[in-house]
Amino acid sequence: QVQLVESGGGLVQPGGSLRLSCAASGSISSLYTMEWHRQAPGKQRELVAQVTNSGSTSVADAVKGRFTISRDNAKNAVYLQMNSLKPEDTAVYYCHIFYSDPQFRRAWGQGTQVTVSS
Repeated sequence: QVQLVESGGGLVQPGGSLRLSCAASGSISSLYTMEWHRQAPGKQRELVAQVTNSGSTSVADAVKGRFTISRDNAKNAVYLQMNSLKPEDTAVYYCHIFYSDPQFRRAWGQGTQVTVSS
């Protein structure tokens, strides 16, 4: 079984920055694409950014130029650097990974709250 531990959320003023971290532990043979999703109150969960096991990244248009995703394969970790935060970035942010143990599986983190407000 795999556990995802997220950290780094909190309250920040508009224009500020936060860095989210997600570390995976447990039975992992291989780690594939790692993602960050978010869900704002009353809205559907949406994909924010993803990074493949080869290091290719993509981010949603709403956060392009402000958010950067990265990973550390040695630590089974994924990060989301969030700059120039806006009130509309307020949401619960979830880490999501694809992995094998060796069966192909997926796992979600518990979520971390990000609130952007003055």
